[in-house]
Amino acid sequence: MMRTHRLRGVLTLVLTRHGLTTRSHPEQHLGQTLDVPLSPEGREQAIALGERVAPIAFARIVSSPMLRARQTAEAITSAPCATPRPPIETDRRLLEMDYGAWEGLTYAQIDEHGAAERRRWEANPAELRCPGGESGNDVATRARGFLVDLLAGDAPDGPGAPTERPVLVVAHSTLNRVLLCVALGIPIGEFRERLVQSQVNLTAVRWEQGAAADAGRLLLLNDVSHVRRPPQVPWE
Repeated sequence: MMRTHRLRGVLTLVLTRHGLTTRSHPEQHLGQTLDVPLSPEGREQAIALGERVAPIAFARIVSSPMLRARQTAEAITSAPCATPRPPIETDRRLLEMDYGAWEGLTYAQIDEHGAAERRRWEANPAELRCPGGESGNDVATRARGFLVDLLAGDAPDGPGAPTERPVLVVAHSTLNRVLLCVALGIPIGEFRERLVQSQVNLTAVRWEQGAAADAGRLLLLNDVSHVRRPPQVPWE
C-alpha cells in the first residue's frame, strides 16, 4: 500500500551560504573572529538569489550573526517580492566553525608551518579540533540544536493554513555542510568529502510534520544557476 504523507505543517529549510567577501580572494579560513563585509560582487550575488526566491513566502529568515551573513540576508530581502518579508533573526548556533589558529590563513599559509597537523585534521575532522578551535562534532552539536528547535516551532494550523512552512537560513560553508550531515543522517566526518556549499547557493531540505532532525529529505543541493550564466558551468 502506498504511504500517504501528511503535508500539514511541513518544514522546508532553504539554506544558503553568504556571498563573496572582501577576503574571499585568495580563499582563506573565515570563522568567528574576522567579521568582514561582503564585497561588491558578493552583494550582487545575494541580490541575484533574492530575485530567485522572490516568489517564496518565508515564515522566518534566520542568519548567522556574522556581518557577511547578515548583509547577505539583507540583500536577499531587499529584492521585490509578492509578500512582506519577516524580520531577519540571528542565531549564534549558525556561526561558522571556529578555526582557531587557522583563522584568516590560506591553505598555502597553513601548509608552510602546519601541513602535518592539517593532514591529521583532514583525516578526522569530526573528532579533531582545529588548533584552538572547534571540531566537526562541536559544530554538529550546535546545528542539531538549531534544527530541533526549528522543527519544534509552531506549525500552521486551522482552515486555510498553508501546508508548508518555508524558512530561509543564511550561514557558512562548513556550518551548512555539517548541518546537512545532521539533517540527512550522513556521518559528520564526511562533510568535507561529500558536500559542497558555494556562495549564495540554493539548497532545500524538507521535513514532514513530526519528523526527527536527522530525517530530512533533500530537495535541492548547491544550485547556483542564478549566478552562473552560460558559458559558465553551473556545478563548478
